Amino acid sequence: MKERLMKYMNKFTSLTEDEQRAILSDRRVEEFERGTLLLRQGEPLDKCYFVLLGCVRQYSVDEDGKEVTSNFYTEEQAIAYFNRPKQGSTSDYSLICLEFCVLVVGQLDAEQGMYEKYKQLETMTRRMIEENFGEVQDQFAAFIASTPEERYKNLLLSRPGLADRVPQHQLASYLGMTPESLSRMKKKVPLNAGRNP
Repeated sequence: MKERLMKYMNKFTSLTEDEQRAILSDRRVEEFERGTLLLRQGEPLDKCYFVLLGCVRQYSVDEDGKEVTSNFYTEEQAIAYFNRPKQGSTSDYSLICLEFCVLVVGQLDAEQGMYEKYKQLETMTRRMIEENFGEVQDQFAAFIASTPEERYKNLLLSRPGLADRVPQHQLASYLGMTPESLSRMKKKVPLNAGRNP
């Protein structure tokens, strides 16, 4: 499993294999059952995660008690915080395992010590955040400018297999439509529309 993280680290750094293994030895790899709540909306932000296996849903509950899904994290994705958590800050969303998950778990308060010990980690984190932020910007711009059907087709192309892994009502919330609209759309656009033959 840790080979996945090493592959990801190679994408952003030129750390030696020994340095990568030393970093990995400082990180906990934990297994979580389906339904495990990793973070509850309103709780302090103190951990970060990297998905080795499984699917994690990010969502918030609005003032009317309605759950709104804002992201799904799957293999080789970091659950990154773009707004740097301040002392005592709390989360605007919850994180829950939709499947059995294997995650690398880091403590945010130990991050600075890791950066001092392994200088390239800070560069890796910055590059990762820049890439993630660029993707988020592109996705948001496309989301605003597209119809619900275009959003669904884009999801099938950009995240093949995700629609098979998550409940329809959560996917509908993520795409900004009702479950009924998504159901009708799925009849028109097959799940394999985004897959290579």
